[in-house]
Amino acid sequence: MAQQQRTGLLEGKTIVIVGAGPGFGRRLALRAAAEGATVVVAARTASRLDAMVHDIRSAGGRAYSVAVDASDATSVRVLREKVAEHTDAVHGLVNSAFATPSMKPLAQTDHEQIARGIDLSVLGALRATQEFTPLLEAGGAGGSGTGGRSGGSVVMMASAVIHHSRERYAGYKIAKTALVALGHSLATELGPRGIRVNTVAPGYIYGDTLKAYFEHLAGKYGGTLEDVYQHTAAKMDLRRLPTEDEIVDPVLFLLSDRASGITGQTLTVDCGEFHT
Repeated sequence: MAQQQRTGLLEGKTIVIVGAGPGFGRRLALRAAAEGATVVVAARTASRLDAMVHDIRSAGGRAYSVAVDASDATSVRVLREKVAEHTDAVHGLVNSAFATPSMKPLAQTDHEQIARGIDLSVLGALRATQEFTPLLEAGGAGGSGTGGRSGGSVVMMASAVIHHSRERYAGYKIAKTALVALGHSLATELGPRGIRVNTVAPGYIYGDTLKAYFEHLAGKYGGTLEDVYQHTAAKMDLRRLPTEDEIVDPVLFLLSDRASGITGQTLTVDCGEFHT
């Protein structure tokens, strides 16, 4: 990773990313560290996490990893315990655990597959938030603001799929819509404890994973990667797809004290495909 200038946006904060995958999750971890945070990357694949930590430390950042299965309550508890060995306060929690959804109409979708998606992304986010609530509350101690505290921040990673009902996306929409509802309720319940809860709903994220998929479509239907990109981007007001950094930026903002008065909100980042 190229050396990045520290801006101090998250200086002195500990940020936990549950579901730190190879695309968006990795980029978020690198950027959060570049903003001055100590980053805890947590996901199922330990070797991938080790590579992230190596990249962050090589760039001068602070990070460590903990393997976790967000669908297992004991595993999530162990994650919290290991984080608590390093710090007595967490300032940000990003719930980004993801399960590959069924891409079939509901009439042909296995109920168990839908249930697994909900268990990982929705109940997994609830498990993590429940476990980290005391540490997040501690992360708000001494915060600024007249009569209030800056508090800890939770960010749920949903999807712009919540705004449409296209065929074959139903299982995914069910899980991500439930995640948004969870964020709303947690914002209400945790607000008095100084904890903010918001959701980011990305559209397409143009990175290596999506490029590989577009190349697959180009080979399947004819044409080039650029053809597929332009056909897809034509639906967006800006006529392009958001990059990984354009998804990361609002997450970093919501984790920071600059968003201290924002909670219970859902921010769609899709270059204008949907108007919300």
